[in-house]
Amino acid sequence: MQSNVPTAEAEVSTKFLMRFIVLSIIAAVLTVSIKFAAAWITGSVGFLSDAMESIVNLLAAMVALWALIVSGKPADHNHDFGHGKAEYMSSLVEGALIFVAAAGIIVTAIQRLANPQPLEEVGIGLVLSVVATLINLVVGAILVRAGRKHRSITLEADGHHLLTDVWTTVGVIVGIGLLFVFPDQLWIDPVVALVVGVNILWTGGKLLRRSSVGLLDAALPAEEVTAIRAAIDGVIGDDRVTVTDLRTRESGRQRFVQTTVVVPGHWTVARSHDLADDIEAAVGATFPECQTVVHIEPGRSDHPEPPPAAPVPEDHSI
Repeated sequence: MQSNVPTAEAEVSTKFLMRFIVLSIIAAVLTVSIKFAAAWITGSVGFLSDAMESIVNLLAAMVALWALIVSGKPADHNHDFGHGKAEYMSSLVEGALIFVAAAGIIVTAIQRLANPQPLEEVGIGLVLSVVATLINLVVGAILVRAGRKHRSITLEADGHHLLTDVWTTVGVIVGIGLLFVFPDQLWIDPVVALVVGVNILWTGGKLLRRSSVGLLDAALPAEEVTAIRAAIDGVIGDDRVTVTDLRTRESGRQRFVQTTVVVPGHWTVARSHDLADDIEAAVGATFPECQTVVHIEPGRSDHPEPPPAAPVPEDHSI
């Protein structure tokens, strides 16, 4: 039976993750060029709205690159816990950019709905959009997979954004295809653009919510907490030692664990310290980028102190 408890992770460098963002930037440049060409050739506001979303993809990818560079910096005198939350800032910026793009799309669509215009060279526009969709589909899937594997909300958010763009383009293609079959129904093009705008607003809202939760120091997922408890229990191996408090939080790809461990009161400082080191090493072996702090508390001793000696009677002899 397959377990849901995560296995040990391999530590990855920021430079390695940056390769995925560079791939996203290249894909965004290509799709922006292709979609604007489709919009210019056909005069379709649906294609134009799709191209505007791809501009947001490009800007978001550039912000994501900045976030990865900043989040990879080590702790310094002003940031004792590192710079991991820069990834959440990237996701917030991307969500805000999505809202801006959606507003522009909706306004343009309403204007075109009030003043419909016939389209030209629809077939060429459809071919160009299909090519752009395939690019976003492949790159988006790669980014989401890498983001989940390496716990990077920046990669995952950027990948989901590209996949959302795929569904957006599919909707535009279907709408323009209908217009190609029914050329007199000019209302189809702006209505498709309106649907695209609403869909983008929904995506932006989800990104903003997730980023806000991360900035509020949310606890690690339940399955990861279970893995941490298992790592600690595997080290303790003594019924007299108990874990009374386990707190977790995440900051981008970084994890933070704080726990209180009660040991027998007669243990020496050295023995207690060795146990704390073993716990930190065990958690670090499961999650390499985790910073663990163990607080040792003395419990009841197995060897109670002997009762005080009876007082020696005074000698009153002369």
